[in-house]
Amino acid sequence: MPNTYLNLAAYQFADLDDLPGLRAHLLAEGRRLDMRGTILLTPEGVNIMLSGPTDNARAFADVLRSLPPLANMHIKESLSDEQSFNRFLVKIKRETITFRQPGIRPADGRAATVSPETLARWIDEGHDDDGRDIAIIDTRNDFEVQVGHFHGAINPHITKFTELPAALEAHRPQLAGKRIVTYCTGGIRCEKAALWMAANGYDNVVQLDGGVLDYFEHTGGKHWDGELFVFDRRVSLTTDLAPGTWEQDFDTRTVHPAPKHDTASQPPSQGS
Repeated sequence: MPNTYLNLAAYQFADLDDLPGLRAHLLAEGRRLDMRGTILLTPEGVNIMLSGPTDNARAFADVLRSLPPLANMHIKESLSDEQSFNRFLVKIKRETITFRQPGIRPADGRAATVSPETLARWIDEGHDDDGRDIAIIDTRNDFEVQVGHFHGAINPHITKFTELPAALEAHRPQLAGKRIVTYCTGGIRCEKAALWMAANGYDNVVQLDGGVLDYFEHTGGKHWDGELFVFDRRVSLTTDLAPGTWEQDFDTRTVHPAPKHDTASQPPSQGS
């Protein structure tokens, strides 16, 4: 039966303690519900990319939200015909996404946001609600941008997220006086990026709330060129959140458009 698996993507910045105990609890519940994918547990919060039978996945989402720090976590959903990961992992890490900017603590307060619908309207009109020109910044890795991106977005050409602060400095002059919008797949990278930019002298910075996954859901992918790279066996999604047409060599992390085929390789579990 098609579309029998539900994919969950979520993050939540929150101060977490007893990470080993939390890991044991989530491992047990995930195995019981036949979930696959990766949960990253860190002192600053969680980063989640999972896949499971639809009813089980929704039950596991309830398990996650039953934890007080995650009670209000926004979980993005998409369907697939097969499970998108090969195994289930719960890892304890230092950061939800490695950035190495210790002064940036999203748990202390979210970055300013723009909704998907508002961003689509701004792009239509060519300016924000205050009449500023818009500069859209892609905070993802260069190989992800190759698969798809916002039309006219700035690509800093990074190979890992820790390179972003230095890469952005080359663009500082062209960003002056503009409404800066950061974006990424699910929101975790563009939120950290927006906070870093606001703390380092960039004005009028907002993040795309919910990332591109929410943008596709709420706008149909208007102003998006191509598909969206995702860190699982689907490799890419179309703007209607269906599995796309790209393949990936998981050893070299190169991507190319081609007919899909099954692979036993486990994709890298990072990014959002």
